[in-house]
Amino acid sequence: MSIGVWGAAILSAMVLYAWYATIVTRRNRVAEALAGIDVQLTQRHDLIPNLLAIARRFMEHERGLLDEIAALRSKATGFGNTTDPAATAGKFAAEAQLTAGLGRLFAVAENYPTLKSDGPMIEAQRGYQEVETNIAAARRFYNAAVGGLNDAIQIFPGPLLAGLAGVAKPPPFFEATAAGREAVDAGKFLQ
Repeated sequence: MSIGVWGAAILSAMVLYAWYATIVTRRNRVAEALAGIDVQLTQRHDLIPNLLAIARRFMEHERGLLDEIAALRSKATGFGNTTDPAATAGKFAAEAQLTAGLGRLFAVAENYPTLKSDGPMIEAQRGYQEVETNIAAARRFYNAAVGGLNDAIQIFPGPLLAGLAGVAKPPPFFEATAAGREAVDAGKFLQ
């Protein structure tokens, strides 16, 4: 064999290895981003019992809503840290339901002036808003990482190497639910 053939073979092997390394790096970045979301969600899950305890003191007539949020929290925390695309999608759906429930809680809380002005409730709401801001940032980072991984596995020679790099199925993007895209009508909850 000539030097040119050997050179082409070595160059091809180097390109394939570099692409493989890119896919693995991006797969790991997605896992890191998902772990970042988990950290923020854990902080939110830790805040929820405090919010519910404070709200229970003032909102005895809203017991069903408070119990529903507690159940949604339990469902959302049941997923743990997973890299399985189907489980990740289920986790995102459970978290969307929890977010909607918390939105209803804050909308209903507007009907309770003593609750709105309660110092611990104000602090809990501030902490919640800070965590929600961090969750949004973590989700953006995650979606960017998923986009980079999808690019790497969809551009040739990515489809040939994706399975070898442990990416049989790409992870889902985080997407807002249809209900999450709609504006909250607080009037529905203030009856």
